[in-house]
Amino acid sequence: MDYINTTQTEPNNSTNISSVFTHLVLPVLYSIICLCAFILNGFAAWIFFRVPSSSALVVYLKNMMVADVLMLFTYPWRVVDDLGYGGLQLKLIVCRYTAVLFYLCMYTGIIFMSLISLERYLKIVRSTSGVSSFLQRVSVAKALALLTWGVMTFFTLPNAILSNQPMPEVFSCMALKSDLGLQWHEASAHFNNGIFWVAFLLMVFCYTSIACHVYRSYKRVQRDSSEARRRSNRSIFSLLAVFVLCFVPYHVCRVPYTFNQRYNEDFSTQNNLILIQAKEATLFMSSLNVCLDPIIYFFMCRTFRESLLQKTKLNRKNRKHRVQFQQSIKTEQQSKTTISHLQDGKDI
Repeated sequence: MDYINTTQTEPNNSTNISSVFTHLVLPVLYSIICLCAFILNGFAAWIFFRVPSSSALVVYLKNMMVADVLMLFTYPWRVVDDLGYGGLQLKLIVCRYTAVLFYLCMYTGIIFMSLISLERYLKIVRSTSGVSSFLQRVSVAKALALLTWGVMTFFTLPNAILSNQPMPEVFSCMALKSDLGLQWHEASAHFNNGIFWVAFLLMVFCYTSIACHVYRSYKRVQRDSSEARRRSNRSIFSLLAVFVLCFVPYHVCRVPYTFNQRYNEDFSTQNNLILIQAKEATLFMSSLNVCLDPIIYFFMCRTFRESLLQKTKLNRKNRKHRVQFQQSIKTEQQSKTTISHLQDGKDI
């Protein structure tokens, strides 16, 4: 995992540039996505947790939403810290706890994305195999979800526990770590990198296989099914599109950044600045997934989509009835007023 380096550790001739981007632009952008994600995920949670966990897909989607909600709670801490409020104590909280929680949730969400891809592959391409039937059981999906949270917590939690050194004079998150903490940090960073690339390759394989299978199926049917094909493509590739947009740029960028973080003396001042800005920009793109994941829920889960549309339709119908009721009351009151005036001789 990569932690935030403060301006004290940045080169003097780049402090102004870094301050504008990391302490003015990024806090505004994080505040916007935090507000949008809070509304979208709150509404999604209101719908989703009324949907029964009747399939492995729903189990994985619900766990992915839990990871998104937990990640969302770390954004306000980052915004306040980037704006320069809270002092060293807030920076300490960010380094030890909220940054650790952020990366825990991000990579847990990546694992659930790969599990969803695998579940779709087994259901569409290998639907007749015994392994497919076994892995699509709800009980197996819940066990895999629990295992995912357990493994990720095991590899991530020590990054918080081992950040136990006294507050350094020149603050940086890495300076808080003990020798064992530095080694665990490096090992967990490689572990998370491995998770991403394995998940990426698995998703490419699964969705390539699904696309080929769907194409052959439509070709065998030999009828006009362009609309059905578009719906299928939206459902299949929405998750892959979100994954590529949000996570690929960051993990391409973090290869040189992690090397720079570990062996800082090998990089020039200008290259160091470029890597810091690129890492922060691509990390922001990773943070966007909390706003885009509700799109995945809508396209991939028919039960979620039908529940959403049903509640939206019901709310629209209730709103229409409410307006009609209010209009009828208003008309009735006007009629009573007119009759009263006529009886009093005021309108004669």
